[in-house]
Amino acid sequence: MRNLPSYGKWQKQFKQRGVTVIGVHTPETEREKSIASLRKELRKRGITYPVLVDGGGENWRRWRQRYWPTVYLIDKRGRVRYVWVGELEYRAAGGTAIMTQKIEELIAEKL
Repeated sequence: MRNLPSYGKWQKQFKQRGVTVIGVHTPETEREKSIASLRKELRKRGITYPVLVDGGGENWRRWRQRYWPTVYLIDKRGRVRYVWVGELEYRAAGGTAIMTQKIEELIAEKL
């Protein structure tokens, strides 16, 4: 939840520059499994970027996910280049600024 403002900021800041923010929702409870409840929460929180529903945890396992939240930055060739595990601003870590700079670097790279 605490990373959501950064995701929304990145979506607005970088959308016109070819960056796509994608959320992945892996439900843990019965209520979280409800697509109707998820849609309601997305609207309530103003989330307009795509959110993949990983109902069975396939993506969680495929990515060998261990912790949430985790932010992956993927380059133009589809390679994971940077990973941030945890809240971006936990203990004033500065993760939003760090990852914003990494996004800028990836945008600047030639294919």
